[in-house]
Amino acid sequence: MNREERYRYGMKVLEQVDGEAGQRVVDSLADVSPELGHQVVAWAFGDMYARPELPARDRQLVTLGVLAALGGCEIELEVHINAALNVGLTAMEVAEALLHTSVYAGIPRSLNATLVAKKVFGERGLLPISNLS
Repeated sequence: MNREERYRYGMKVLEQVDGEAGQRVVDSLADVSPELGHQVVAWAFGDMYARPELPARDRQLVTLGVLAALGGCEIELEVHINAALNVGLTAMEVAEALLHTSVYAGIPRSLNATLVAKKVFGERGLLPISNLS
């Protein structure tokens, strides 16, 4: 595929996963780094995310864990928590995945990520969550 075809293909994948949130990220880069926006679409989604070896649902679990562990990724977490819900994860599964990150990344990072999830769940009418066992 040429550059434009990769972008168009990546945009289809991005729309399926992130919906409007993905487009907002690309739009937010248009006046500062349109090339970064292009790479997010063409490479991250058109090349990497679209690989068939791992389902979208599993890719989102990995993404949530990595973003939570990195810390400071609240904007990206908001997009990807929405994406996780869009590709079939439940709010309970997202909350549990973020709880699990506390073991490997620490409670502060897990807490920050969970508070982003709370915002997303609230906006989508998915609160309260009860994952007590």
